[in-house]
Amino acid sequence: MIFGYSTNAFVEVSLLEAIEQIAGLGFKGVELMGDRPHLYPPDVDKEGLEQIKAALARHHLKPTNINSFTLFAVGDTYLPSWIEPEPARRRIRIDHTLSCLDVAAALGCGCISVPPGGPLNGMARKEAMALFYQGLEQVVPRAEALGVQILVEPEPHLMLERTEEFLGFIKDIRSPRVGINFDIGHFFCAGEDPARSFETLFEWIGHVHLEDIGRDRVHQHLIPGLGAIDFDAVFDTMADLGYRGDISLELYPYTDRPLAAGQESLAHLRPVFRRSRLGLEV
Repeated sequence: MIFGYSTNAFVEVSLLEAIEQIAGLGFKGVELMGDRPHLYPPDVDKEGLEQIKAALARHHLKPTNINSFTLFAVGDTYLPSWIEPEPARRRIRIDHTLSCLDVAAALGCGCISVPPGGPLNGMARKEAMALFYQGLEQVVPRAEALGVQILVEPEPHLMLERTEEFLGFIKDIRSPRVGINFDIGHFFCAGEDPARSFETLFEWIGHVHLEDIGRDRVHQHLIPGLGAIDFDAVFDTMADLGYRGDISLELYPYTDRPLAAGQESLAHLRPVFRRSRLGLEV
């Protein structure tokens, strides 16, 4: 189990600089932003991938996940999505996912995280879910061939947001290469107890995002310790269940001070991890 820091907090510097700075903070892993300005696949050739691999090796960092959620290079945080009415827009999301799978395999990263479709923008849920399944059918064979997991990340106000919605989705998935990127804060935003949600969804969890959320449950990522999430309860549940996957700190709102945010997070989380029995050293 490795604790990493997502490069999406480091968009003011290059990916190679972000890797160096994250290693300097003492993290053992790094989640790579699969979008501009860092690792948007069309921008990275074979030589560029070799440079990234060399930087990871030099700084002894494990790539915990390729975060392919956003598409700022051609759209925004959510769009193009899996469920847009226009086939050409859905094709952009499908092709991006295929490329991120290839990049993950090349870097020795075991998973990529993807959005769950949405916002719905008036589309019926049944129609939207059918489009989502159609899109996944076009990327799952590549994931299976490469041995890389596709981890759907439930997100506030998107098609899949809550535990029951993910359960309804995953029951019709027949591939072991499809799972969930469990974002602790997102389930808290949805009004749920993240520890209980983790227990219910455990068999599909391939990677975890960590951030704090305020008591009002508004979707605003905070430095751990500044919000209201009971991390002791979440980590104890993870330990009891035997979770051995990786965890990545995701603090994209702190692009003006990612180093300080990382340091403050570690200061708060070190004693919490020690109490948790997870066996995670940070």
